[in-house]
Amino acid sequence: MEKDTPAKCNIIFYIRRFDPEHDEAPWLQQFTVQVERGMTILDGLHLIKETQDSSLAWRFSCRMGVCGSCAMLVNGKPTLACNTQILEVSDQLITLAPLPNFAIIKDLVPDLTPLFEKHRYIQPYIKRQDLEEMTNPTGEYFQTPQELEKYLQFTYCIKCGACIAACPTMATDRDYLGPTALAQAYRYNTDSRDGGFKARKDMVDVSHGVFNCHYAGECSRVCPKGVDPARAIQLMKRELVLDYLKLKRPKKPALALNSSKRGEQKLKILAPPFTVKS
Repeated sequence: MEKDTPAKCNIIFYIRRFDPEHDEAPWLQQFTVQVERGMTILDGLHLIKETQDSSLAWRFSCRMGVCGSCAMLVNGKPTLACNTQILEVSDQLITLAPLPNFAIIKDLVPDLTPLFEKHRYIQPYIKRQDLEEMTNPTGEYFQTPQELEKYLQFTYCIKCGACIAACPTMATDRDYLGPTALAQAYRYNTDSRDGGFKARKDMVDVSHGVFNCHYAGECSRVCPKGVDPARAIQLMKRELVLDYLKLKRPKKPALALNSSKRGEQKLKILAPPFTVKS
């Protein structure tokens, strides 16, 4: 926002409308909104609904950039409506549309069903061979800060769909697994506690899988949480190639530490020069 922008100004909103029960095709509706400094896109939508058109539909929940529900196209860029201030985008014109590469439920509400189906498909949870330990745990699966750091960035995904909306591969191949699912597959494959690489390898190394990504990088550019799915996908490509060439050592999942050894083991790792005395 420029320094000379007034505290209040009228801004024109062009909103893409579509109700599949009544409309044959999407259409644009114009609204004029008096905007104050600090107002977000979500605030503007609430104001329009309360004062001009109560039939306008969009999705939201937390209003804090955590749930990902309010992702939409704002002046051509996929972003979260709740943490995007209007005057930081424009002091004249705002255009809003639902996320591309998804079916439209109504107005600004995309159908995120394919996103969640593909996310479930890659089995986004810790997979272990020691089923008895998972069912009846005797302790914790210990992990060093360095092991956590390898995948921590990719845990911040809030499933908002912005990366899928920006993905050019997704625009031409609706069966493509997409950056959300692929980044999470890498997140769990990299987790030192996980032993599911072999199973997920067969899920992602398919015709509509990881090697369909040609690294446009748009998914990472628009991610509101800095997850960088493009990087995760490229790293997973490397892991798959190394595995194919038998150059990658199989990862051994972390062992569970029983309660009697847990505290002592942590002290040894955090403070190796010192001796622990009873």
